[in-house]
Amino acid sequence: MGRPKVAFICVHNSCRSQIAEALGRHLAADVFESCSAGTERKERIDPDAVRLMKELYHIDMEAEGQRSKLLSELPPVDGMVTMGCNVQCPVLPCKWREDWGLDDPVGKPDQAFMETIRLIEEKVLSLREKLR
Repeated sequence: MGRPKVAFICVHNSCRSQIAEALGRHLAADVFESCSAGTERKERIDPDAVRLMKELYHIDMEAEGQRSKLLSELPPVDGMVTMGCNVQCPVLPCKWREDWGLDDPVGKPDQAFMETIRLIEEKVLSLREKLR
């Protein structure tokens, strides 16, 4: 039995879910596999998210092959984490699900992004411990 696969989900799969996927790979790859998707797709990951993840963690999400994906592109997953869409979040077949209730920092100053990124880091580390 391999590591559980966790899907991070938000509407556009361009910011919060991408950050969660990257931090999941960076901080918890020994415990779970990370992927992300959305109900809609953007052309690219939010440039501020890409820039700040490079600055804070030296993670280049785009260079590592992350891109905005639809739910239909996901493999089967064990768990699903929604970011806090403020809309009816989709349901994927999985064993468990949780919502992190995060505000979307897109279009806001860097400080809002950094607060969201730090919250995602805390939640990824907590999820890592829970799934260990």
